[in-house]
Amino acid sequence: MFQVIPTNFFVPLASPNKTVYWECICKLFSIMDNQLSFGVERDVLVDELQYYFEQINAADIVDEEFSEADSRGKANGILRRLENYGWIEIETDKSYVQRVNFKEYAVRIIKTLLEIADGKQVEYQGYIYTIYSLVRTSTDHPGVVLTQILENTDLLITGLKNLNSNIKHYIDELTKHSTVAQIMDALFNDYITNIVDKAYHRLLTSDNVSKFRPEIIERLESKSKSKRYVEKAAAELATLKEISLEEARETVFRYLHEIIDAFRNMDDILVEINQKNTQYQRAAINRAKFLLTGSEDIRGQLKEILIGINEAINREQMDLGGIYEVEFLESLIRIYSCSFLDGNSLYSPIEGKKEFVPQEVEDGEPDLLFRQEKLRKLMEKMKNALSPEKIERYLEDQMGGRETMLATALPLKTAEDFIKIIYARLYGQRKNVNYRIELKDVEEVNDYRFRDFEIWRK
Repeated sequence: MFQVIPTNFFVPLASPNKTVYWECICKLFSIMDNQLSFGVERDVLVDELQYYFEQINAADIVDEEFSEADSRGKANGILRRLENYGWIEIETDKSYVQRVNFKEYAVRIIKTLLEIADGKQVEYQGYIYTIYSLVRTSTDHPGVVLTQILENTDLLITGLKNLNSNIKHYIDELTKHSTVAQIMDALFNDYITNIVDKAYHRLLTSDNVSKFRPEIIERLESKSKSKRYVEKAAAELATLKEISLEEARETVFRYLHEIIDAFRNMDDILVEINQKNTQYQRAAINRAKFLLTGSEDIRGQLKEILIGINEAINREQMDLGGIYEVEFLESLIRIYSCSFLDGNSLYSPIEGKKEFVPQEVEDGEPDLLFRQEKLRKLMEKMKNALSPEKIERYLEDQMGGRETMLATALPLKTAEDFIKIIYARLYGQRKNVNYRIELKDVEEVNDYRFRDFEIWRK
């Protein structure tokens, strides 16, 4: 990185006069941003910075870093130092006019810092719509489009991870609030405004990924199976990245798989965001309820003890292990020994009151007729048990030489006949039977009402 950005680049923003530097950088960037390029005549910028230092609300210079006494000297000093730190470059054109330009990397960093200062939130909907539109579009430049889809997917995942981290930050900060007013202000004026309203609520409604994800994944998988698409995208990437066609082809597959995996694994991030949001709001409400609790019961007394311990630890600037050094804790609890009062205070084990008397087991002769009858019934039950093979043979007999028949044409006089129709319907949904069924309308035959179906040979 420091082969591109100078090692002393961030010195202005870390110096005692960081506020002066930052306000001057913002002033210069605002002027240059309105031009056709980031190049502006040096004298114009010096005049603007001179006007800034002459204002009452200008940031005060902390030390003697700028030895110049007047405002114009300070303006020139700012430009010289920004050039020395690698923020700007000053060039002289053919008319011997000096022009000031921001470095390319400085422009990117300034834009990012301005977004952080303004509290700009990620527009998830913009990323999702862009990905959705790019996936559905037909283009003659599939390599460029695929690269754009990958970049927007990376921005979307990064935004979700940042939202996840921001909620964790709010949970950690919650312990620093010591009053109900501070907790409610953090919950409703800060968290609800900056997290829930700007990001979390949209993520569950208008920016919900689930509305677009199935089609995005389906179309990307279809592209990965299209030899024509892969070859055309690989040829374009090979030209853009100056790599071999084989390497470009592997890059196309890698991009597609990375995007598909990102959308499939997105649920893990969304679930964790939802859990942390619930955890934060519950923790804030519970902490407020705890601080509002004040009574003479055990819960109220324990609350007062814990508040006193917390105040003592903060006052003495102890760590959490310093709780054992708080003096008043010794007088809160006294542990002492106590002897039993009498024999009735001791625990008496429960003893059994009944004595077990074993009984004699009779050695009787088995009833052969009874055994034969049970065996006959068991064999008859097994014989009558319906199986896919029996149903297939039954339907084969009923259909004869016909290719198809309706279930209502089967014998239906007894409950056993109706049970066979039920099993024919159930087994007909299997793949390994020699017939198939097609459902028809509901019919009634001999007081049996069921949905008719057509039986076809396979």
